Amino acid sequence: MRKILTLALVLFAALAWANPEALIDQGSYKDAYQEALSLHTAKGYALAAQAAVLYANLKANTDKEKEVWYEKAEQAAEKAVKSDPNYAEGYFELARAQGRLAQFRGILSSLGLASSVRDNLNKALKLNPRHVGALVALAIWNLELAQKGVGWLYGASIDNVKPLFEKAIKLEPNEVAHRLEYGFALYRMKQYKEARVQLEKALELPARTYADKMDQQQARELLDEMKNK
Repeated sequence: MRKILTLALVLFAALAWANPEALIDQGSYKDAYQEALSLHTAKGYALAAQAAVLYANLKANTDKEKEVWYEKAEQAAEKAVKSDPNYAEGYFELARAQGRLAQFRGILSSLGLASSVRDNLNKALKLNPRHVGALVALAIWNLELAQKGVGWLYGASIDNVKPLFEKAIKLEPNEVAHRLEYGFALYRMKQYKEARVQLEKALELPARTYADKMDQQQARELLDEMKNK
């Protein structure tokens, strides 16, 4: 019986190791990226893009390393879209990677990618109107361009930010990342009272993944920064 139990545990561990989604939850982003790519499916490529973005966000040590991993994310997401043009997650991951890359390529390149980010998010939402990640990303897209003073060129407006976030929160009220992103957006709009509500909610929610723990750390830091506001 002991041998059977031991074998079962070993097999379970092996299956968990081979599961990119489990690796992403654990924060093993490089391993998740490699495992996901090896699946050679649209979902696998999208998971690889997700893992690459999270590695860049949470573990990369330099801006150059971040940029390299955002490029990996973009390449993987492009493969996802090519593998299945009707897979919403592929377009979302492509938009997310391009949005992050824009931060490293200067204002002109950022604006050049703005239409592509918007179009890919809209494709994701057309395929899946309840894609919460795309709703959050579109809210941030509107905020970024509006605050750069070029929203009118792309159809972005500060007025779209809160409705998109509210729709996303209604669909997934217990996701730490959504609360953090909404709180940070409200902070940037100088709506500090509302920002605190979202950030405090982010801290109340259970941290299910490594990324959740890191997001809660950011929420604490932002709340500390807001003490005198």
